[in-house]
Amino acid sequence: MKRYGYLYEKIYAMDNIQRAHKNARKGKRHYREVKRINADPEKYFEEIQCMLKNHTYRTSKYVRITKKTRSGKVREICKLPYYPDRIVHHAIMQVLEPIWQKSLIRDTYAAIKNRGIHDGVERIKKALRDKENTTYCLKFDIRKYYPSIRNETLKQIIRNKIKDTEVLMLLDEIIDSVKGVPIGNYLSQYFGNLYLSDFDHWAKESLGLRYYFRYCDDVVILHNDKKYLHDIKEMMAKRLLGTRGLVIKSNWQVFPVESRGIDFLGYVFYHNYVLLRKSIALLFKQKVRRLQERWEYVSSVHAISMIMSYLGWCKYANSNNLIRSIIRYNIFWIIKQKSVEAGIRNPLQGRS
Repeated sequence: MKRYGYLYEKIYAMDNIQRAHKNARKGKRHYREVKRINADPEKYFEEIQCMLKNHTYRTSKYVRITKKTRSGKVREICKLPYYPDRIVHHAIMQVLEPIWQKSLIRDTYAAIKNRGIHDGVERIKKALRDKENTTYCLKFDIRKYYPSIRNETLKQIIRNKIKDTEVLMLLDEIIDSVKGVPIGNYLSQYFGNLYLSDFDHWAKESLGLRYYFRYCDDVVILHNDKKYLHDIKEMMAKRLLGTRGLVIKSNWQVFPVESRGIDFLGYVFYHNYVLLRKSIALLFKQKVRRLQERWEYVSSVHAISMIMSYLGWCKYANSNNLIRSIIRYNIFWIIKQKSVEAGIRNPLQGRS
């Protein structure tokens, strides 16, 4: 296995730090910290470079907040300051992501460039065309995945690909800043991918699973033999516990695809059609109602981006009924009006 060195200078190179700020500030230009750095970028970039060069960078104190997800789960999110932490994390990932991505299987999707949710949707749709071999689905996720990640095991996994001692010192400091992997860090999703990468390869190569898909700690496996999937689940539970100290949640299921559908990546998949997950469809309707009631007070950019993001979700599903149900809120007229206000071409032009 090839191990990579001579990486640290690339991380603290000024052009890499400048690009890290540019990428980290996307969608955050209104943040006070971002405005402060934009006012005198050279000063702050030089400070970050000096921290990295002299090995004085230390992870800042986490701010912990609880957040309710779309699925109704309550999660503790750990936030770090924009400066210097988020910029440093982006600087690291810009150098290491191409190396780490090579070690991941094709069918894992979280936080991977050009391989997001909708790429996964298309891959699952393609798999389900093979009806004969996708009769049943095994679906499970891992109990408290990110907090359960062992710091020492994660550091060893990173050493399988990286040999630059300065990079390893930097990553060790970030990993050891908290027990487990904190949800909310820019690096966390990639650490989560790496932690299960060997398990993915074992599933695909040793077990020969053709239709195996993973997003973070959610796993979907398709097969034509129900008993085989039950046996596979037991094998996987033992391996996850033995090699990674992870436990499969008790709500795992083996079920027929045609009658139940696979709830994964925000959609529900059947062999012949795909629906938007109910909770996302309901949230879409709620936001449309709210926009319809207060459209005069909502900024053009916000209204257009919010609606178009949901229409993007609908694009990958059989959503004609959902679209028809929101037409009564005059939402497409509102988008047209907001486009005129913003001085941009109607984003719905050419759409049916």
